[in-house]
Amino acid sequence: MRILLFLLGLLAFVYGEQNANVPLDDIENSGKAVDIRQQISAIDTSLRGNVWITRYANYNTYQNLLSELEKNEAALKKLDKNSRKSDELIRRSGTLKEQINLLKEYEKVPFSNMLAAPEVETPPRIINPIALISGFSYIKKIKGEKADYSRHIVELEALLSKLEDKEKLMTQLLEFDNSDANKDDLYALRQEISEFNAVKQIANTTFSVYEKRADEAINITTTDIKSQFLSMLNIAIVIIITIALTFFAKFIAKRTISDNERFYTVNKFLNFLNVTIIVLILLFAYIENVTYVVTVLGFASAGIAIAMKDMFMSMLGWMVIMFGGSIHVGDRVRVFHDGSEFVGDIIDISLLRMTVFEDVTYSTYKFNRRAGRIVFVPNNYIFTDLIANYSHYGMKTVWDGIDIVISFDSNHKKAVHIAKTIVRKYSKGYTDIAKRQMTKLRSQYSVKNPNVEPRIFTFFEPYGINISSWYMSNSYATLALRSTISAELIDAFNKEDDIKIAYPSQTLYIGKKQTPSAHSEFEGESLA
Repeated sequence: MRILLFLLGLLAFVYGEQNANVPLDDIENSGKAVDIRQQISAIDTSLRGNVWITRYANYNTYQNLLSELEKNEAALKKLDKNSRKSDELIRRSGTLKEQINLLKEYEKVPFSNMLAAPEVETPPRIINPIALISGFSYIKKIKGEKADYSRHIVELEALLSKLEDKEKLMTQLLEFDNSDANKDDLYALRQEISEFNAVKQIANTTFSVYEKRADEAINITTTDIKSQFLSMLNIAIVIIITIALTFFAKFIAKRTISDNERFYTVNKFLNFLNVTIIVLILLFAYIENVTYVVTVLGFASAGIAIAMKDMFMSMLGWMVIMFGGSIHVGDRVRVFHDGSEFVGDIIDISLLRMTVFEDVTYSTYKFNRRAGRIVFVPNNYIFTDLIANYSHYGMKTVWDGIDIVISFDSNHKKAVHIAKTIVRKYSKGYTDIAKRQMTKLRSQYSVKNPNVEPRIFTFFEPYGINISSWYMSNSYATLALRSTISAELIDAFNKEDDIKIAYPSQTLYIGKKQTPSAHSEFEGESLA
């Protein structure tokens, strides 16, 4: 038992002596080496996924694959083609070639795509307001590409900073662990840093050249945009002045033209003139070669004139109407076309047509039996069809007539006197208006017979004596006065015993033959 305890004590003494021989500095250096490796590992983790590192790794992979393929090809030449080893090398060569083909872009320069500056396109021409959109888009595109390229350089600088930190750590690591593996890693790292420094120099030079070209393009486009805004401002000022002059002309027309219909026509003409001037301003401002446009329109006008003959004739008719002064808005007109007759008031005159509101008139009573329709009359009808104006040159009256047939044995002189008295009574106001208007009309036209007093005519008709009464009536309400005078004439003639109104009739005689009455217009047959 004592011998066993002695042996254990001897072993403990020997073990303690061996541990006492390990220097304390070695233990401390080992801890620092572990700390440095942890820092290096942290840097490697932060660089994981970096595009520059990834592309450089692919480049190294490509070079390694090429080297392996060369060794594989050299070994294949030394072997028998029919051997099993030869087949394995052939399959391996095929695999290597496929991998090399996938990494073909890394054959020479691993960063060629990232170092290539974007192509600076020719700045767009800003010659009209719509082109401003393309100008702003172009500037935004160039600035975006410039920012992307600058971001790549910043990423490269950050990468170099980390790689340099890693180099310092690996240099310190060699002081504690001077192994061949650490030396190889440090050598590879320094080569990598050298490669990236060269890439950085190229990138900075490329970016410097690209930045100047990009800034020049941006400045050109910005200058064109400013010039276009200045041009738009000048054009806007001219248009505003044109509109102001139009409003001033309307104000003068409103003060000098008392007739609302005439003012409406003048107002529409001023609006059309204003729009035309504005269109011409824009046309000459934004079309570079106006002569070319005029030439093209000149060649095309012949075909257009044939295809759109009626439209051009309507435009010409509009010019005749506006400048001729024969028809105005508010005039009472009668339009006769292809057997159809329309009477109404003009409520609008546009570039292509006149708009007529059909009123209740003698024409609607006698023929149409319809009224209140909106009739669109093409302006070219003024050249080809009959358009009668009942209120031309301010005339507000028109001749209207009523025919009443009396029997042959009636006192026709008395009937004429009664008709003249009634007609004069009810048309006196319109007769006075017509006299004043006729004086005005004679200053413009050569009117041979300005007499506007009521006229009574007596005519011999097959079935009696026709008393035709003519008088001045309101151009816009002839039916009202016609109705009043007609009723008065009927009442007045019926009160007289020696005046009988004739109308078509037939008398039948049964038995003894009798002489037909004087007021009969048809002699009846005698029946037994």
